[in-house]
Amino acid sequence: MTNAQHSGGHEVVIVGGGLVGASLAVALDRAGIDTALVEATPPGAMPAVFDQRNLSFAEATVNALTALGILQKLQVPAGPIRQIHISRAGDFGRVGLDAAGYGRDSFGQVVVARDFGDALEARLGELTRLTRYRPARFIGFGDAAGRRGIRIAGPDGERLLQARLVVGADGADSAVRAALGIGAQVHDYRQRLFIARVRPERAPDGRAFERLTDHGPTALLPRGDRHYGIVHGVDADAAAAVEALDDAPFLARLQSVFGWRAGRFLGVGPRSSHPARRVVADDTVGTRTVLVGNAAQSLHPIGAQGFNLGLRDALTLAELVADASDPGAPALLDAYAARRREDRARTLAFSDGLARLSANPSPLLRPLRSLGLLAIDRDAGLQALLAGGAMGYRGDVPALCRGVAA
Repeated sequence: MTNAQHSGGHEVVIVGGGLVGASLAVALDRAGIDTALVEATPPGAMPAVFDQRNLSFAEATVNALTALGILQKLQVPAGPIRQIHISRAGDFGRVGLDAAGYGRDSFGQVVVARDFGDALEARLGELTRLTRYRPARFIGFGDAAGRRGIRIAGPDGERLLQARLVVGADGADSAVRAALGIGAQVHDYRQRLFIARVRPERAPDGRAFERLTDHGPTALLPRGDRHYGIVHGVDADAAAAVEALDDAPFLARLQSVFGWRAGRFLGVGPRSSHPARRVVADDTVGTRTVLVGNAAQSLHPIGAQGFNLGLRDALTLAELVADASDPGAPALLDAYAARRREDRARTLAFSDGLARLSANPSPLLRPLRSLGLLAIDRDAGLQALLAGGAMGYRGDVPALCRGVAA
């Protein structure tokens, strides 16, 4: 390659410094692996994903991020989720889950993405085996005998890195996935999701709410700052009108959709909105390459499964790499795909099924949904399955997620 700088090799190169990529870097450093992180943002800046959106960390995620020394870096307290209340407008029945019934203080915690980004950055700054290339973007693969060549571009031109394993953690529109020639199945839910914080008349008490409607879900998540984090789904055709609302009519809309379960909403912070899409890669591995997080699968946020699933991708990979002589060997990549298969399939099915079923306005489905809600609420076995998924325990769970030192 002409006009390119050639850099020394790394055991693992991670493309993407967002939620999953940065967490994986911490896990690999903990395992003693020489790692490089290719990040689009320069030093001192924060990836766009670290904004005011509200992240719901399952118990398994809390276990892992604590073991990795990340959650201890939070400067703002997290909000515990002690109870979960699920209902649907127009249907009777509801589901109520209580962590105390499962011997837990909480199902998980709510953390603001910006606060989590600050904590991750603080932890990354402590790592001794990590090389950070920033700002830099992945532009393709190159030649490297016995390794994977990665071409990146930055302010000083192109650079060729070499790695025994490349990890694509670069989001739903992954450039790594495209360069591998791996296709993806895309479904547009025709919904726009509005993200904000809401100030209620009484502080959150640990209850999280999921209110399902014909137009999408409205979720309230108890933050640690006396606010609720809100995700409000609307039809894509109505998104522009909702975007144009002043604070008072926007709050009135939320109150109408949600009711009075959390009391009166008094104020709302800055709002952002995002399309609801499902993007599922046709494969998650290629030659000396693995896709994790949103690069492998991007979910509808209903049920708050996305980052939790992506972190389990990352930690499963870190476990396998920690014990390997060659982190990019075909047998290791096959083992990774096999270990992730059940969790990935079950979580994708749950998220997609709930998003489609809950938003279907057919009157024929209403009695079935209502009976389903009643059945779950009254059946301890069904509740346990739902609670286990909410806590992040599906399939072959990584050791750190189970609270086991690895």
